[in-house]
Amino acid sequence: MTFSIAAVDRETGQIGIAVQSKAFAVGSRVPWAKPGVGAVCTQASTNTQLGPAGLDLLAQGLSPREALDRLLASDEGRKTRQVGILDASGQAANYTGENCLEWAGGLTGDGWTCQGNILAGPQVVEAMAETYTTFQGPLAERLLAALKAGQEAGGDVRGMQSATLLVVGPE
Repeated sequence: MTFSIAAVDRETGQIGIAVQSKAFAVGSRVPWAKPGVGAVCTQASTNTQLGPAGLDLLAQGLSPREALDRLLASDEGRKTRQVGILDASGQAANYTGENCLEWAGGLTGDGWTCQGNILAGPQVVEAMAETYTTFQGPLAERLLAALKAGQEAGGDVRGMQSATLLVVGPE
């Protein structure tokens, strides 16, 4: 029911997240970002505690994969969760629990991670990744272009109701 992308612009130091969903007020639950630290997307059966906790782990120097592993180890609902995490240097990781509703999955690349659940298929995150990596422009515009591409590839099978864009500066 949700698809998101988190990315870093190494030239400007900006970190951003764009997310779209059939769920109401998605911006209050999914995106978490902290200047100079990173970003966390918490979705599917959302556990909003994972956002601030993930940022704290990144701030302590853990890699995105280490932070994600630690978050999931203590989360009893991890099989229904989806999380994307990115540090300020551009390292990224994502996770999709085995009990997330179909289609669910994600892709991670250099400086970005995108993920989604209850989607039309893998082509949604593939289109997001392709657009983000080829679109030229400021971070916010690249993130919005990726969301648009995901929607055009089928998006959330239940439709769209809310979206948000969060970009933080380097400080």
